Amino acid sequence: MTGDLHILVDAACAGTRLDAFLGAQDGCPSRSACARLVEAGAVAVNGETCLSKKYAVTAGDRISVELPEERDPGVVIPQAIPLDIRYEDDYLIVLSKQRGLVCHPAHGHADGTLANALVYHCGIDHLGTLQGEDRPGIVHRLDRDTSGLMLAAKDDETQRALQDLIRLRTLDRRYIALVHGYIAHDEGTINTGIARSTRDRVKMAVSDDPFARQAITTFRVLERFDASRTDDGYTLVECHLYTGRTHQIRVHMRHINHPLVGDPLYGKGKGAERADRGLTRQFLHSWRVAFTHPVTGELIERRDTLPWDLEAVLEEIEPLSLGRTAAGEKVIPQLMGY
Repeated sequence: MTGDLHILVDAACAGTRLDAFLGAQDGCPSRSACARLVEAGAVAVNGETCLSKKYAVTAGDRISVELPEERDPGVVIPQAIPLDIRYEDDYLIVLSKQRGLVCHPAHGHADGTLANALVYHCGIDHLGTLQGEDRPGIVHRLDRDTSGLMLAAKDDETQRALQDLIRLRTLDRRYIALVHGYIAHDEGTINTGIARSTRDRVKMAVSDDPFARQAITTFRVLERFDASRTDDGYTLVECHLYTGRTHQIRVHMRHINHPLVGDPLYGKGKGAERADRGLTRQFLHSWRVAFTHPVTGELIERRDTLPWDLEAVLEEIEPLSLGRTAAGEKVIPQLMGY
């Protein structure tokens, strides 16, 4: 089973619990499996993620379900893959994911994933499984070639609480992106629907389809770079995610005609190697997370410097700098580790 399912609630079903309603639909799994999908944040009602399986559907509700990929439900085997842990206690982990590491087993990646590493580090019985038995500990995902900070949970209650922080937009996630072109405004907000592309099922796209899920990204400019003979200049931005849609920043920056440097899926495409400065993955790094610990109440904040390949690109284009903004003067030294 794979893909997205879109359902319009008719009057005859009004008042039915969400998990029961979904369990009765063609193409959906059992009621209990649907309940797990709701708790994992895979169900949206009228474009907003719904985490309550007890929600009573009403006539006219537009319900979207992200159905899981067909995958082997077998146990995730422990593998001794290095983890760069920045915070850990009995409830959760904050780690920095390296580029090239897939978050969980999927088609083409049966093992060698972050999930395998977490099972080795914590043990399968000490990780939350709300996302499924083959996604132990996973709270939110980073694309394979996106690096930086992310969270893992050691039990279901903590996993659910962290997902609630994401849904309520109180888990502060900041990303650094280098994009093509000159962004004139120092700050901006992108608020659109995002859905799977109708032209290419691998891609996501900005969409006004009524079943599209709301996606909100704000950004602020850190530094601008002048154009050269082989490019149209660059802008370094910090992006703040208020929602967590698949490929959200990559899709949103492409939507405003400023695709990420090096992005193989949403970037400038073939012939842009020189403009991409030789980068073979998207210039996107999760550099800061901040949240209130769901158990202890402690404020947890961690920051992560740029990995060497992204830092090298900034060093290469530094002679083209048009100057840093006030935000850039504060953030960039932290990114570069000085």
